[in-house]
Amino acid sequence: MRVFWLGRVPYDDALDLQRAVADARRDRLCGDTLLLLEHPPTITLGRAAKAEHILAAPDRLRDAGIAVRSVGRGGDVTYHGPGQLVGYPIIDLAERGRDLHGYLRSIEQALIDALRALGVEARRFPPHTGVWIGEAKVAAIGVRVSRWVTTHGFALNVALDLAAFDLIVPCGIHEYSVTSLERETGARWSVETVLPAIAREFGEAFGGCEAGSSGAGNLLPGAVELRTTIEAAARCQA
Repeated sequence: MRVFWLGRVPYDDALDLQRAVADARRDRLCGDTLLLLEHPPTITLGRAAKAEHILAAPDRLRDAGIAVRSVGRGGDVTYHGPGQLVGYPIIDLAERGRDLHGYLRSIEQALIDALRALGVEARRFPPHTGVWIGEAKVAAIGVRVSRWVTTHGFALNVALDLAAFDLIVPCGIHEYSVTSLERETGARWSVETVLPAIAREFGEAFGGCEAGSSGAGNLLPGAVELRTTIEAAARCQA
């Protein structure tokens, strides 16, 4: 698995990049890949989303600079913003037993193990998918599988403004709250702080990892390198 830190990427650009990597994975032009990034403020609606789970009026969202996108992942409504680490594993499940349930549990476990390594105890909270601290969700998970190649993934709340979640019903769940590492620990966190642990634990879960960019300080070279690799492989195949 190659791991790329892309920095802050507009949602539409990241979606285009996911599609390109997924196509390349199906065509055997690249191996399993994990894209790590942040998004500007964006609300996304999965396939199970209900319109009433966006609580704010469109003009309020527009004035706040929050984009709204309907996407093909599973799940309901969620929020992405600065201070949240988003991970898009692009993995060929045909080579891993075609077990979607097991894949979701592997994502949860990788996040739980990474947080434990960072000194934070998290857990599963059945029947809800995701990672929780007590009865508050710290990481949402929503995936899409097409011809057994995965896209979309997880969103880990590190140090973002949780007030944005008041604009929605997060994941369609009314009775439980959303939290962040910063809120739970009372310490200051950054997305860059958690990158090594996330990369390491996803490598453990999905078979080793290789850094695809030269570090968290480089915001866009990872994306440029990845796209260049895919395009070069496509030219060679042609």
